[in-house]
Amino acid sequence: MKPFKYLSCLCIVLGLLVSLAGCPKTANKAEEPKGMVYFSYFDTVSYVYSYAEDSQEEFEENCAKVSEILGKYHNLFDIYYEHTGVINLRTLNLNAGNEPLQIDKELMDFLVYAKELCQTTNGEMNIMMGSVLKIWHDCRDAASKAPSEARIPTDEELSHAALHVDIDSLELDTVNLTARISDPEASIDVGALGKGYATEKAAEYLRSIGADGYVLNIGGNIRIIGHNPDGSGWGTGIKDPSDPERHALKLELADTSCVTSGDYERTFSVNDTKYHHIIDKDTLMPSAHFRSVSIITPDSGLADALSTALFCMSREDGLALVETLENVEVLWITHDGTQYYTDGLSKLIRA
Repeated sequence: MKPFKYLSCLCIVLGLLVSLAGCPKTANKAEEPKGMVYFSYFDTVSYVYSYAEDSQEEFEENCAKVSEILGKYHNLFDIYYEHTGVINLRTLNLNAGNEPLQIDKELMDFLVYAKELCQTTNGEMNIMMGSVLKIWHDCRDAASKAPSEARIPTDEELSHAALHVDIDSLELDTVNLTARISDPEASIDVGALGKGYATEKAAEYLRSIGADGYVLNIGGNIRIIGHNPDGSGWGTGIKDPSDPERHALKLELADTSCVTSGDYERTFSVNDTKYHHIIDKDTLMPSAHFRSVSIITPDSGLADALSTALFCMSREDGLALVETLENVEVLWITHDGTQYYTDGLSKLIRA
C-alpha cells in the first residue's frame, strides 16, 4: 500500500462519458470502435463499444441482447415503479409486513448475493438501508425543487428509520422462490449494487459468445471484456473530484471492471454545506472518510458494492477487508488530495 500525492477520481474509460465520438482509446490508436448508446436504464446513460472484428450486424445483435439484459434488471430492481408482469423491488417494498411473494430466479439470485455481500462488508453495503436512504433522497429531491427551503433530515427522522434496516428482515426461500420483508417499515434500496450487478450480467453474456474487445460503460461503471486487438489494455482515467476535467491517475486495464464512489455525485446544499448521497450506517450522515474510492476487480457487481462499502470505512478497515478477497485493487483519495492505493494497483498505472 503506497501513499501518493495527486488529486482525485471517477473511473471512466477515456472519453466514454462525452459522446459516441469520444470513445475509449487503445494504446496504439486503432480504428474507431463501433458504438451504441442507451438512455433507458438505471436513470443514467449506457454505452457499448466494440473493437472486436465483428460485423456491424453482429455488433447490433450483441447490443440488442445487452440492452435486453439491462432492461430486465432495470425493471426487477426498480423501487419507484411496478412493471406489468414483474414482481420487482417496488412490489416487495409495498408488500412489506405481508405474506411472501413468488419472485423470478434472477431476482432471488441477486437478493441472495446482496445478503452475502452485507455480511462480507460487515453491513456497510446493506440493501435494507432503504428507510434511511429514502429520507435523504426526499431531502435532496426537495432541495432541487426549492433550494431556498433545503434541509437535512432531523435526528428523530433518521433514528426512527435506523430501527428498520435489519438485513434479516429480508426473508428468502430459495427452494420455493419466495421473498418477504418481515418489517412493515423496512424497504430495499439497491443503489449500491444493482447497476454493477446488471453490468456484470451483460458482460457474462458477451463472454459466453466469445466476444473480445468490448467495453461497457453503464453510468460510469466500466466493464472491459477482453483486450484491445493489439493485445494491450485500455487506457482508463480516474477523475479528480475537485476538477472533473483532470485525471488524477491513468491506468491500463483489461478484462476487468472499474467502479468509483465519490462525494461529488448527487449532492445538495444547506446553508452552504454540501451533502452527498453515500450514507454511513453508523452516523446516518454522508460518509466523510474520503473524496472518492475506486475499485478494480473482475466482477462489476462486487466492484459496485465495495466502492460504497470502503467509502464508508476507515482506510485501515477497508484494507483489512480487501486483503480477505482475491483480485481486488483499491484507490482511496482523501480530502487533501492524497492518494493511497493497494500494491497491485501500482502495476496498472500508465505514465
